[in-house]
Amino acid sequence: MGKAVLALEDGLIFRGESFGKIGETSGEVVFNTSLSGYQEILTDPSYKGQIVSMTNPHIGNYGINSEDAESRRPWVEGFVVRELSPIVSNWRAEKSLDQYLKEWEICGISGIDTRRLVKHLRDFGAKKGVISSVDLDEGRLVKKAKDAPSIVGVDLVKEVSCEAAYDFNESLPSDFMWPEKSAEICRSRQKHFVVCVDGGIKFNILRKLNQHGFRVRVVPAQTTAEQILALKPKGVFYSNGPGDPEPVTYLWQEMRKLVGKVPIFGICLGHQMVGLALGAKTYKLKFGHRGGNHPVMDLKSKRIEITSQNHGFCVDEKSLPLDGLECTHINLNDRTVEGLRHKKVPLFSVQYHPENSPGPHDSDYLFSRFYAMVDHGVW
Repeated sequence: MGKAVLALEDGLIFRGESFGKIGETSGEVVFNTSLSGYQEILTDPSYKGQIVSMTNPHIGNYGINSEDAESRRPWVEGFVVRELSPIVSNWRAEKSLDQYLKEWEICGISGIDTRRLVKHLRDFGAKKGVISSVDLDEGRLVKKAKDAPSIVGVDLVKEVSCEAAYDFNESLPSDFMWPEKSAEICRSRQKHFVVCVDGGIKFNILRKLNQHGFRVRVVPAQTTAEQILALKPKGVFYSNGPGDPEPVTYLWQEMRKLVGKVPIFGICLGHQMVGLALGAKTYKLKFGHRGGNHPVMDLKSKRIEITSQNHGFCVDEKSLPLDGLECTHINLNDRTVEGLRHKKVPLFSVQYHPENSPGPHDSDYLFSRFYAMVDHGVW
């Protein structure tokens, strides 16, 4: 491994060792507080446009395997770790993290003070940055970071969404010991047909929908409301996805045409699309919510869920239309909106990730709530 530099747009410099691709990359530098699940994080399409730093100091010890990927490829622009494990020790491992990033031509940097980096991002907000193992000049790299494109106002969904519709019917990873039996059980449970609009969807969301009784057709983000209704779904699901929701006008404007015609459930970006479709506004958070330990309160039951999250934008509670949407969940760290419900028609959404990949299982009930809404109109 050779030398590498991480430079932020405000002039902060970190020197370390390169891994993955030898080269240079830029993106918005963010951090994730999950203790494990780095492969799921790397392959989450919501990270398109971003360089991700892990707060857990020891990364790579259990390697990479094909079953834990959350999409067809890794999407991060770069990866930052304190210590890259030189040993891969897990019976499921197929390759090392270093090999994986090399294969997908993603630049990484290790051996830096990630605690200092995360505290800086927490205090001053997410920053544009550059990782380079070919140009080590600090002044040039800071300028490159300043000149790098922002994710604000950019439609990143079109870069991660599927190109053509497809059906998804798959067992959960926990069922892999008995794949044939698991697939049979899943098929027998799938009573209702739903359309999933792919803004950057994760595989485990689709597995959860299968597990909870749905047959699933995934369609590209630019699919029109008319095309969706022509499929005659019992419900429509809007997925997670990357970046700023506001410029993805084709998605939330088409959603607006479906409200009241078919039950709707949105997660993460899909939640933000619900807000925009019904007249609310979104804004960029200082450093975002990314990790598997975010406390969220259900305002009706007062139940606390520990949730998995990954987003940098949020629905503005003050902009919610009084005659339509109501806030159902809040983040207990900063009181931001974490859930929405329509007062008159079958529609609800959450900002966090109930599919727990990686993350806790507290919010799995939301898929059952979607089933109840589709099956007998309770939401």
